[in-house]
Amino acid sequence: MQRLVLFDLDDTLIDRRRALDASVARFASRHGLTPDGHAQVLARLGQRASVSDFAVIRELHGLAVPAQELWHDYLSDMAALARCTAGVLDGLDELKGRGWRVGIATNGSADIQRAKLGATGIARRVHAVCVSSEVGVRKPDPRLFSAAAELCGADPGDGGWMVGDDAAKDIAGGRAAGLATLWVGDPRRWPTPLPAPDRTAPTALRAIRLLLDLTA
Repeated sequence: MQRLVLFDLDDTLIDRRRALDASVARFASRHGLTPDGHAQVLARLGQRASVSDFAVIRELHGLAVPAQELWHDYLSDMAALARCTAGVLDGLDELKGRGWRVGIATNGSADIQRAKLGATGIARRVHAVCVSSEVGVRKPDPRLFSAAAELCGADPGDGGWMVGDDAAKDIAGGRAAGLATLWVGDPRRWPTPLPAPDRTAPTALRAIRLLLDLTA
């Protein structure tokens, strides 16, 4: 198996939920939303966000600000509030130093995903980034993993690892693409109808240490 590892971004390398909660709180305060309005925006953006969501939010809440401006404010807030621990950043550097090809395989809108990657410093520590909106397919479609491997300069047919927190999108999808899988989560919470991952780790940092141990 080649030394290729693809990482999910949201809630694997960064805590999207915390950044989202803080960003929506800023949005609600900035635009004077009621607690119910705050909750509605949070629910709307819970799984994914795009400028079209802000067109809907603008209409529902009678906001005068153009949807594109609302989107850019949200994008800036999410980038500013996204966090990746120093240990994870150092771990990505160490993987590269050990000869691993390191990539990001993420669903989402390219502008916000790349803004978070840049702000956290992750972008400078990986060989390539593959975002669903740029390649036209979303995880768990195996084509996204293949595209990510190719962007890293690797042959998708030579295997590698997929690391992520989503059992269906990251783990089942990675397996369908021919990758070994490493789930970031509590193994006691694994959804039993799905085949188990090859390995588990409680955090992204522990996942990186496990991969490094394979090439010690």
